[in-house]
Amino acid sequence: MNAYKLAQERYSSMGVDTEAALNKAAEIPISLHCWQGDDVTGFEGASQLTGGILATGNYPGRARNADELRADAERALELIPGKKRFNLHAMYLEHGGKPVDRDQIQPQHFAGWVEWARSHNVALDFNPTFFSHAKSADGFTLAHRDAGIRDFWIEHGLRCREISAYMGRELGSPCMDNFWIPDGWKDLPADRLVHRQLLVDSLDRILAPQYDPGHTLDAVESKLFGIGSETYVVGSHEFYLAYALARNVVLTLDAGHYHPTESVAEKISALLPFLPRLMLHVSRPVRWDSDHVVLFDDETRAIMREIARADAWQRVSVGLDFFDASINRVAAWVIGTRAAFKAMLFALLEPRRLVIAAEQEGRLADRLGLLEEAKSLPFGAVWDEFCVRSGTPAGAEWMAEVAEYERSVLQNRQ
Repeated sequence: MNAYKLAQERYSSMGVDTEAALNKAAEIPISLHCWQGDDVTGFEGASQLTGGILATGNYPGRARNADELRADAERALELIPGKKRFNLHAMYLEHGGKPVDRDQIQPQHFAGWVEWARSHNVALDFNPTFFSHAKSADGFTLAHRDAGIRDFWIEHGLRCREISAYMGRELGSPCMDNFWIPDGWKDLPADRLVHRQLLVDSLDRILAPQYDPGHTLDAVESKLFGIGSETYVVGSHEFYLAYALARNVVLTLDAGHYHPTESVAEKISALLPFLPRLMLHVSRPVRWDSDHVVLFDDETRAIMREIARADAWQRVSVGLDFFDASINRVAAWVIGTRAAFKAMLFALLEPRRLVIAAEQEGRLADRLGLLEEAKSLPFGAVWDEFCVRSGTPAGAEWMAEVAEYERSVLQNRQ
């Protein structure tokens, strides 16, 4: 009897149907982030990364153009089981050698990405880019006091929504259009309210055009603080929570954007009774928002567990947000995304029925005992089965393939 059959029996003894969990996991997509492949550089020719974002390391082989980035992403996708999406930032446009400013971008500048996604059966998500630009140099964009600068970024947001709707329409899957801005002050502001009032007005103007929710969904993402905005961030959690509730847009929760003692997992069940949909950016904040490669760790498992317990996979979109330039970038994609899928499958294999019954009947020691015993169930065999059924390597077999790709492709990039 093979390892999976034995694991299936062990899980069944605790009321868990491994086949149902495998089938469910195969339906739930995770959105990979394009910026891991090129250290958040983009294709506009920018020489400096700004907006409180920092990619550290200089490992050889960074993607330098769209073709290289797509090739690297393809290699990663081949080694990751499950259903995938791909998340683009606006600065990853293809302009054909004729620079296009951000208030002038159009769907045609992403046609190559749409065709690539279609050919690989991958849906796309999108982000306006409010950093690494001359008009964001002082740390303000949509909340800027200068109406001209604010209008520039409002137009960028409007065009990004049009592009997002184009992507979703072309690929037959709603494109999540996620708004994050770096706006804030390094030191104590004299007027906190004015910038938040300006941001409300800017967002309202951007969201005024109506799009089919079957094509695009709008999301807003908060942050606790950033490099250059240590004292005051306009788009705080409280601000965007209120805005999402008032305007019926998606709220994005980034695992690195809160105080280290806060749990993103805890926020999920607190928000689901009030918001129709949430977006997650799964990251690993070793020291606050340091965006390390995601691992199969306690916090990632807790996040996936809360979604599974609420059976909210149709209401919570899962995306990744990390960038590590100190290691092979393709390997980082593979490690992080496989870890996220592992955490998802682990959550789906929890003996939920028995645990809930124990809780409802007041058998709280049994509840705790069941959760502990579930940790030592033969999860690895079920994970390997998931990989095999997806046509991807099980165990550490993927590492040799990444090493070969590095030898044959990445080392040839100067």
